[in-house]
Amino acid sequence: MTNDRTERDYRIRVARAVAAIVADPMANSRLDDLARLANFSPFHFHRVYAGVVGETVAATVRRVRLALATRLLTSSNESITQVALAVGYDSPQAFARAFHEFTGQSPRAFRQQMTQAFVAAEMAPLLPDDASLPAVTIVERPARQLRALRHVGSFATIPHTHRQLRQRAGPRTIAEKWGASFGNPEHAGRFRYYAAIASPDPWPENSEVETLEIPGGRYAVHRLVGPYTRINATAQAIYTRWMPASGYEPDDRPTLEHYLDTSSRGIAPAALRTDLFIPIRRASPP
Repeated sequence: MTNDRTERDYRIRVARAVAAIVADPMANSRLDDLARLANFSPFHFHRVYAGVVGETVAATVRRVRLALATRLLTSSNESITQVALAVGYDSPQAFARAFHEFTGQSPRAFRQQMTQAFVAAEMAPLLPDDASLPAVTIVERPARQLRALRHVGSFATIPHTHRQLRQRAGPRTIAEKWGASFGNPEHAGRFRYYAAIASPDPWPENSEVETLEIPGGRYAVHRLVGPYTRINATAQAIYTRWMPASGYEPDDRPTLEHYLDTSSRGIAPAALRTDLFIPIRRASPP
């Protein structure tokens, strides 16, 4: 029990440092300042941080800045050079190398693919069961239980929460890997994200890992092949482009992400497979 409390305390304190990085990605995040914020000795903080988060402070800063770059490439008209400078790179070449390592694509290819995704969604068939264009499939799913760990922080640090959940699973069987989103990510106070797994093995009652009840119902499913950084933009395209002409509307259930590659080690970001489950119901009459 003492070890559980100590681990929880470490996570809470390190989360302050992560939150500071996410709140201002372009700040000069000095290790000493982050250590003071988390109330750890600066001398040992880099080891504590890496142990809790699963990567160095520098890696987190780089990840959060590159996540910011994906948003700028998707939602702004800034040139690639301007985006590179905005996220702290001295040259577009250095930015392109780091971005490719992060997403598996060049910045230009990423921007073009996301633009094409919005256009393709706009051109999707009016009837969702049209077999000639199976970009979105309608399915019925039963209710189920998942083991879940609530995420704290920005989208850029979601991989940390998944790593923490895997660590807590220990020797237990992980049959499937999921993500569950409740509410609107644009309203932080009303949004919750859980890293989740399907596991047949028992978990202790006092564990930080929760039992997440996923209600059954109808979903619009799209299979995304590519880096996880494209999930948000792809889901948004389904909501804003496909949904209005589909005859359906969003239902009051969590949006689900089924990560078909239980472990992403050794898999190129461009080859990662994710099924996006958007909860839907028949559209109400006007």
